[in-house]
Amino acid sequence: MAKNANRVKIGLKCSECGDINYTTYKNNKNTANKIELKKYCPRLKKHTVHKEIKLK
Repeated sequence: MAKNANRVKIGLKCSECGDINYTTYKNNKNTANKIELKKYCPRLKKHTVHKEIKLK
């Protein structure tokens, strides 16, 4: 199974508490902009905006 070179592993960081709650893959060829999603933050126990960050 070959890996796609355009796909990059990213983290989704909560904009309110700063925790990295989610990780996912993103295709840079299709979505060059940074992702912002409303996801559930377990620390705050509510839905907040999560922004994309690079993972090493």
